[in-house]
Amino acid sequence: MTFTMFTTPWCGYCHRLKGQLDREGIPFEIVDIEREPDAALTVEQANGGNQTVPTLLFADGSTQTNPSLAQVKDKLAALAS
Repeated sequence: MTFTMFTTPWCGYCHRLKGQLDREGIPFEIVDIEREPDAALTVEQANGGNQTVPTLLFADGSTQTNPSLAQVKDKLAALAS
């Protein structure tokens, strides 16, 4: 099961999480909120009006903001069960 990571090119937290997910072989989609204004609105809705990245959007509609790798793995496991 995949999810979407909303990010910006300059976000250090985003780069760190992307690297961790890649090393674990966890698939995900990346959306740059600076290039897609609609995506920025999605991030704002999830974060009380703030464009905080990384924000992850899962298949069930839930989100995580700046999660740890463990939090992402836990969420994916919960969605798979």
